[in-house]
Amino acid sequence: MQRIPCVLMRGGTSKGPVFLAWDLPVSIEQRDELLLDLMGSGHELEIDGIGGGSPQTSKVAIVSPSLHPEADVDYLFVQVMVSQRRVDTAPNCGNMLCAVGPFAVEQGLVKATGEQTQVRIRNLNTGTFIHSLVQTPAGKVSYEGDTAIDGVPGTAAPVQLTFLDAAGSKTGKLFPTGNTRDLIDGVPVTCIDMAMPLLIVEAGQLGKRGDETPAELDADKEFLRRLESLRLQAGLAMGLGDVSDKVIPKPVLISPAVAGGTLQARYFMPHSCHRALAITGAIGLATACVSQGSVAAQLLGGATQLKQVRLEHPSGGIDVVLSYTGNQGETIRASVVRTARRLFSGFVYAPASQRLAG
Repeated sequence: MQRIPCVLMRGGTSKGPVFLAWDLPVSIEQRDELLLDLMGSGHELEIDGIGGGSPQTSKVAIVSPSLHPEADVDYLFVQVMVSQRRVDTAPNCGNMLCAVGPFAVEQGLVKATGEQTQVRIRNLNTGTFIHSLVQTPAGKVSYEGDTAIDGVPGTAAPVQLTFLDAAGSKTGKLFPTGNTRDLIDGVPVTCIDMAMPLLIVEAGQLGKRGDETPAELDADKEFLRRLESLRLQAGLAMGLGDVSDKVIPKPVLISPAVAGGTLQARYFMPHSCHRALAITGAIGLATACVSQGSVAAQLLGGATQLKQVRLEHPSGGIDVVLSYTGNQGETIRASVVRTARRLFSGFVYAPASQRLAG
């Protein structure tokens, strides 16, 4: 059996192993095959690996020192499919991103600089940059604190993430179709690419209230088929090509808020409903809320330069802080506060048939 150094971490509402890049094969094909084996992909429980049997717990972060002058570390996110022997490295994951800063400091890739340490991260999936502010009292990462996030029990130390250049993360354009609102099969939608390519649809347009549980939505196969049809067409319209084997764009159902927030959201990954809301999805949806003519802005009665957007999801809510730069305030930056925790560190074992080639 081959053994690979590994740190299992919770990042936001996701969980997965974090690896140093040099501990994995250089060959992408060999690396991906190894990760499939390590996670137990191809079985609904991932029983023969360390995956958790859910898209939220079948995620991998790969971290390395960065050669880019504006970054301290590079971060590659790998979504490992649960029931299929397949990985996807097209999107970023903002939840696992929460774990990257603390990991980088504890692994010695970034030196702690005081009570708080800023870790400059380049996401290799999208080529975007994020600043992660990590709590480092006495020069060591602290996971203890009083910050609570919905979808995670208890409290922990805050990790602040600021997305510097998230617009056009995969397509090069904030609105890849050239419109803030399109019609697909007669359904008004917004196709936006801000940290994550999204297809935003008002729930009522698909016969939903918007407050359904994830289980209720996942059980409606006809609804899922219709949503997938819209997603495939949106992928083509956004210049992403055939997205049948990709996890982007992510569909999002929106509806009026019911608990004092800005909007209510149901986020898909893309074929099952998230139990909370992805960070990157929240960034894109919050940006849509302040973009004139978008489905989200129209639901709110028109776009305004909101400073904070609260998005309600099945486990509670998430707050996104927006700031505007440029002469006309045309550039939007988004920040979120999340938490992370180191769960264990040690070695994960690969089958003997997996040879770690350099």
